[in-house]
Amino acid sequence: MTNFTSIHDTQYPTALVQQVLELKSNGHHSSLGKGKTLGLIFFNPSLRTRLSTQKAAANLGMNVIVMNITGNAWNIEFKDGSVMNGSTQEHIKDAVQVISGYCDVMGVRTFAKLEDPQEDYQEKVLNNFIKHSSVPVVSLESATLHPLQSLTDLATIAETGKKVPKIVLSWAPHPKKLPQAVTNSFLQWISTTEAETTVAHPKGYELSEEFTKGVKICHDQETALTDADFVYTKNWSSYANYGQTPPVKKDWTITEQKMKLTNNGKFMHCLPIRRNVVATDTVIDNSLVYKQAKNREYAAQAVLQNILEEL
Repeated sequence: MTNFTSIHDTQYPTALVQQVLELKSNGHHSSLGKGKTLGLIFFNPSLRTRLSTQKAAANLGMNVIVMNITGNAWNIEFKDGSVMNGSTQEHIKDAVQVISGYCDVMGVRTFAKLEDPQEDYQEKVLNNFIKHSSVPVVSLESATLHPLQSLTDLATIAETGKKVPKIVLSWAPHPKKLPQAVTNSFLQWISTTEAETTVAHPKGYELSEEFTKGVKICHDQETALTDADFVYTKNWSSYANYGQTPPVKKDWTITEQKMKLTNNGKFMHCLPIRRNVVATDTVIDNSLVYKQAKNREYAAQAVLQNILEEL
């Protein structure tokens, strides 16, 4: 594994999922990363991704450097050939080459701006890191994908022992407009399994066909939830009307009553979650969300281990 930015960076996704579970059950401390440094670069806030990746690196004996770009670094210019006589002080190619000189593996986290779909879906920030870095790059979430979360999600589902689950990926309300990264990535990864997957969302919240091709779409949440084994809930903004949040009349919050429609279904969410907006307290408190969060550690470790073995 050279980089880890999407499912396309691993030849055998199922084997990687099993590696995550083996690390969790069979012990996870190693000296493989001794003398190696992981650099973590954050363009936006993080709790689980930051802490779980640091813990994973520690499990491997790695040193960790953490850099918060916003507020703790110079303003970065991304355009090639620009005359930097404005508000930006450092060019991305200079920043990345310097950072990669200090570490052996680099993790990068950034969000979509939700203004221009072409700019976001071209992954300007992440691809600049890959282009200019002299070391492997791990996506800690990008404008359009969150592969570490998806690897975690598949491991969490596999851990339950359900062989061919019925999974509903359901939109839920949120006071802010959010990107499609988690949902895109989950669909990309779950498509490699035998799971029966349905995406439930109100009209106007369609995702890119790149990720929903061949997936059942349902605009009635309760119909979709019927007999589901897993309910993965996330908010996202519109892709067709990019970044917009059309009004929704019906209540899409996941409640205990709605979960009773499922086949004793398990509720999942990547966190953070707006309680009693996305889902009610009772649903969250009887869910897999904390198991997902813990499994983030082993997912990150599996990825780092595979990269270190190639150095």
